[in-house]
Amino acid sequence: MAGLVLQPYECTGMDLTPYLQSEIDRELEDRLLSVTVTGKVALAMKGRFFLRCFCESFREPGRIGCAVTDEDSCLTYLSRIPFELLICTDQLEKGNGFELTRKARAQQPSLKVVVLALGDAIPVEYANAPWLEAVVAEADIIEDRKPLEAAVLAVMGHHSYRSASLRSGELPYLSCPRLTPREYEVLDLLARGMTDREIAQMLVVSEETSRTYTKRLLKTLGVNNRVQAVLKGMRCGMVQV
Repeated sequence: MAGLVLQPYECTGMDLTPYLQSEIDRELEDRLLSVTVTGKVALAMKGRFFLRCFCESFREPGRIGCAVTDEDSCLTYLSRIPFELLICTDQLEKGNGFELTRKARAQQPSLKVVVLALGDAIPVEYANAPWLEAVVAEADIIEDRKPLEAAVLAVMGHHSYRSASLRSGELPYLSCPRLTPREYEVLDLLARGMTDREIAQMLVVSEETSRTYTKRLLKTLGVNNRVQAVLKGMRCGMVQV
């Protein structure tokens, strides 16, 4: 989002909704979702990085009617107009995705919700909740975006979904490669939610060189996109979001 000035939302989080039409970068190397959604989409994510990447994953940004990082802001948007789909992380800048899901479904009973569990688990108190339709563990999308797409397709078809590690109780094997100092630097900047242009400015290189650095990082980590790169970096202890 070149030139985007991020505005705090009542000191609790971040609201990118007003900037979606003009500021979202359309050149994402591998979109997280290829699913077509006909109604309005709400996004509530932990931090700028996840919010940016999920915003960019939709081919029609006009479908996104809410893009925030905290529970209360999302509920405010949901109180204004009907939404078809909510995608949120379990961890938010303020509040949590499971409580957000419960409250959102109370506001809009027909709302479809997918929760991305950065903690790779469903808290006991929510495990059998009838309003919790689809949950995808962070570990299951590090090298494969299909669980996320499968979750969206499931809820759109009125089905429940749990990704593989949540069903089995076992996390997939994770190989952590050794990064160069430059790759560590790029990974850290990606985790901050920076675009190729912003990374280029930080590293004092051309935008083309910045893109090359990102591609090399993805290759080293053995992943397909930035979300998977940062998630893998988080799990390997290389970076924090």
